[in-house]
Amino acid sequence: MTALKMKAVVMTGYGSPDVLTFQEVDKPAPQPHEVLIRVHASSATTADGMMRTGTPYFGRLMLGLTKPKHPIPGTGFAGQVEAVGAEVTKFQPGDRVFGETTLGFSTNAEYVAVPESGVISLMPDQLSYAEAAPFCDGAITSWNYLRHLAKLQPGQHVLVNGASGSLGTAAVQLAKFLGAKVTAVCSTRNLGLVRALGADEVIDYTRKDFTKGTETYDFIYDTVGKSSFNACKPVLKDNGQYLCPVLGLPLLLQMLATNITGGRKAVFAATGLRSDEELRGMLKELIEIYEAGKLKMVIDRQYPLEKVAEAHTYIAAGRKKGNVVITSAE
Repeated sequence: MTALKMKAVVMTGYGSPDVLTFQEVDKPAPQPHEVLIRVHASSATTADGMMRTGTPYFGRLMLGLTKPKHPIPGTGFAGQVEAVGAEVTKFQPGDRVFGETTLGFSTNAEYVAVPESGVISLMPDQLSYAEAAPFCDGAITSWNYLRHLAKLQPGQHVLVNGASGSLGTAAVQLAKFLGAKVTAVCSTRNLGLVRALGADEVIDYTRKDFTKGTETYDFIYDTVGKSSFNACKPVLKDNGQYLCPVLGLPLLLQMLATNITGGRKAVFAATGLRSDEELRGMLKELIEIYEAGKLKMVIDRQYPLEKVAEAHTYIAAGRKKGNVVITSAE
């Protein structure tokens, strides 16, 4: 008899990592248009931590006012197709697949059901489950910002702040792929890593404030939201852009103001709110870049499913390099 239960991490409410509990819950049954995936690996990200705490608070309008509408965290997944709904034509049991559930979350579990029309793809043969699980988090976000929003061109100069994190390690590689000159900002212990990923110049933020330098940039991609448009404005070129995926009220106001005044701009866009079709297109582009040997996933730590709370605590400390992966099956 097929098991009707599965192990999963469940958020009991908004708060510290203590709200993450390891439970037995109902195993999802695929609807006619869905693919049921046995999750081998999933992602744990800074964005997951923001979801867990329910901050910024206006995000709860989408996430749930008093508690998460989707209590199982995680958005990136990699695994094997267990079963398919009656209307599914693109996938079959046994396929190795990976992707992103965006606002559906639910991947820090043994199984997840994903629409066939969602952000899901067959895995390249050489890609491991651990590498595939976070593929759609940092890489898709950075590709959206650099390629689709900034329209980064060969020869332009981009500074990546937070270059050793999930978004940052992807951004350094993708900016180099696009032909840009890349300056990477990180801590002392990660200088070698970002150099190895292709950065032309590196800045140790513990020793130098890039906003006080004489170099100017076409784009500043602040992956961690630790700077601001006002701080970066003096080192942006006349029509330069401050790109930041971490939304707060100051950034929102700066974005609105600079869209009116012209010149240097503050830019934010929620990658996860783009259509599944657009995100699938980006994933296809990234797969091609990966297969060309121009993109690799940097994995810092792996935690078993029952220790997702520990993973969140580690991520919140702000010291991770690249990606943190949750493993739930061999």
